[in-house]
Amino acid sequence: MKFIKKYLKILIGVAALLLVFTVFVMSQRSENLEGAPLKKWPSASLERRIAAAKILTGTDQNAELIVQCIDKIATLPDSGEMAIRDAASLCYTGVQLKENL
Repeated sequence: MKFIKKYLKILIGVAALLLVFTVFVMSQRSENLEGAPLKKWPSASLERRIAAAKILTGTDQNAELIVQCIDKIATLPDSGEMAIRDAASLCYTGVQLKENL
């Protein structure tokens, strides 16, 4: 009987450690769009996309235009692995060039 109780306690301890480790890893996942791949862009809400565009460009100007541009890039084939920050940089540079012409 002592043998079963001993291994049951060890089993419960290992299960508790695994549970704590799993919760810790899941809590460390990045939920922000700034560093995420482009495949997560379409599933985000419009408010999150606008906020990410404002953060990535550092300005409130043309945030809707940049969101539309990133939306277009997200629909391109094989663009899912591209980082959102790279797409935002590309769009922001295009907006700046268009304003300076």
